[in-house]
Amino acid sequence: MPKILLINDDGINSPGLLKLKSELEGLGELLIVAPENERSGIGKALSSSLVKVKQLVLADGSKAYVITGTPADAFMLAKYKLLGENPDLLVAGINLGPNLGIDDFFTSGTLGAAIEAAIHGVPAIAVSYCIEKLVEGQDKASLVDMEALKLTAKIAAKTAEYLLKHGMPFDIDIISINVPEKVGSVDFEITTLSYKGYIDLFVQRKDGYIIGQWILADYPDDVKGTDIYAVKKRRRISITPIKLRFIHNTEGIRKLIDFLDASFQ
Repeated sequence: MPKILLINDDGINSPGLLKLKSELEGLGELLIVAPENERSGIGKALSSSLVKVKQLVLADGSKAYVITGTPADAFMLAKYKLLGENPDLLVAGINLGPNLGIDDFFTSGTLGAAIEAAIHGVPAIAVSYCIEKLVEGQDKASLVDMEALKLTAKIAAKTAEYLLKHGMPFDIDIISINVPEKVGSVDFEITTLSYKGYIDLFVQRKDGYIIGQWILADYPDDVKGTDIYAVKKRRRISITPIKLRFIHNTEGIRKLIDFLDASFQ
């Protein structure tokens, strides 16, 4: 029976995690390891401080592990301490909010878990429910349409079912799924990451600055074919294949190496 690892960044009690769990548990042996509290925006960070791990019982009576660390910590602890081996598949989510574009790719704790898994050779799915507006102090769970969340979980589970049977498509390490909050018909679009960066997100407070809100409309417009365009403009479900191997042409840097060689002769 395949081993499936489920991680999120919204915390162990997130409705996104619980909904996804209910759809995945028939596909294999499911291990849940999640942060105790929300760790959004933590990326692929690993904790340098003590990480506590404890087992608990979820609302539906099933067992899970909760940690005081990050989503990437969750993968590492699952692999090396709880399973003792790689899982067959990592599913991260459901993130309550978008994960669109290159900035989200490197910032998201959900994608951070997927990246850590992919580095270790584990096929990874990251799935996000694109709430259109998150405001400081709001409870994310109160903004969720449960039917839309259920659809998001079913899409992730069907993707997992396919990967467990057929393997990850060639030359792909991570599949990032973004489902619009106000999705119309179930239409899928293959997309690429948008390479446009965040706008100015910080607002001033008495003692400094804080990201006061997270609004889909504030994602910079981009061209057809990108994940942002598919979700923001077309209200379509974005399926983004991602390859981690950052291969660059080395010829352009040869002059710098020649300069450095000459400088230190």
